[in-house]
Amino acid sequence: MACDKCVDLFYKSKKWFAIRQKVLKRDKFLCQISKRFGKMVDANTVHHIYPRNEYPEYEYCTWNLISLSNAAHNMLHDRTTKKLTQEGIQLQKIAVIPPYLINVKNSKQG
Repeated sequence: MACDKCVDLFYKSKKWFAIRQKVLKRDKFLCQISKRFGKMVDANTVHHIYPRNEYPEYEYCTWNLISLSNAAHNMLHDRTTKKLTQEGIQLQKIAVIPPYLINVKNSKQG
């Protein structure tokens, strides 16, 4: 598990800021979960579909990042346990993983 200070430094890095902006722009600054339900809600958060503390090799991969509103983001995490909720796990199941990474992901799941 990553230390809180390390997590804070990651989200303040220039590299993260650039990737975050790229993803928000790709998603037209709209919450992608809300959009699936026909709602146009501004996105202000970029979420790691596969959490970076479990999959650090995916932390800057745009296929693993999705633009969300704060409300949608909070639905994907249990803020007490810091684990994904059922909604967060479901999002992983529909994520499009590049074919060359499928064996890597499956080997980590055991």
